[in-house]
Amino acid sequence: MPPVSEARLERWERKVEWPLTVLAVVFLAAYAWQVFDDHGPMHFPLEIVLWLVWAVFAADFVARLALARDKGRFLRTHIFDLAVVVLPMVRQLRVLRLITVIALLNKKFQHKIRQRVSIYVAGVTMLVVFSASLAVLDAERHAENASITTFGDALWWTMTTMSTVGYGDRYPVTAQGRLVAALLMVGGIALLGVITGTIASWLVEKLRGVEEAELETAQELRNLRAEIAELRAELRAELKARGSG
Repeated sequence: MPPVSEARLERWERKVEWPLTVLAVVFLAAYAWQVFDDHGPMHFPLEIVLWLVWAVFAADFVARLALARDKGRFLRTHIFDLAVVVLPMVRQLRVLRLITVIALLNKKFQHKIRQRVSIYVAGVTMLVVFSASLAVLDAERHAENASITTFGDALWWTMTTMSTVGYGDRYPVTAQGRLVAALLMVGGIALLGVITGTIASWLVEKLRGVEEAELETAQELRNLRAEIAELRAELRAELKARGSG
């Protein structure tokens, strides 16, 4: 059976790609502000902003589901999207919201700057490190016996965890913090795989370009030799005609 055409869904995704990307940046900025300004006067307004943006993400998922012709296939292939929309309704799992933000920003810029591998690698790594540091600080700093109480602590813990060094001088003690740790450890491995795949893909494209250029050059040389041979033949014929005349 041929695959069902999802033209409507694809048009919707292209249409909302940029607005959702902007909202993802707004969400990350508001979340960071809220974490840094703990219990400040802007805490509640920022919480409203976060929930409004998240409502837009949820509405987008519902819209995509409604537009999908093969809804069963859509749900099977977007289980993760559904989870990160539904689970953050539980207060202890709200850090999952950042996963969608990271996924949206990565999806938007992955193909745009993939050929500049160093920029892509640095950008994705910084985004993951910053988001994980915010999430673990938000989860840990008010917990009893917490060892992660400042952004510096959170940043250090994130770097050691993501790089699989794990000094053990900083560690999460809450369930939410440990969830961040688990996601970061898995995400660190996944990020390494994505980076490796991106670099490999970039190298293959570059090598393919070199091979194509070499083939074009070889073809041009063959054409040039053929033209020179024709000119020589014409010149010999001309000289022969003059000699016989």
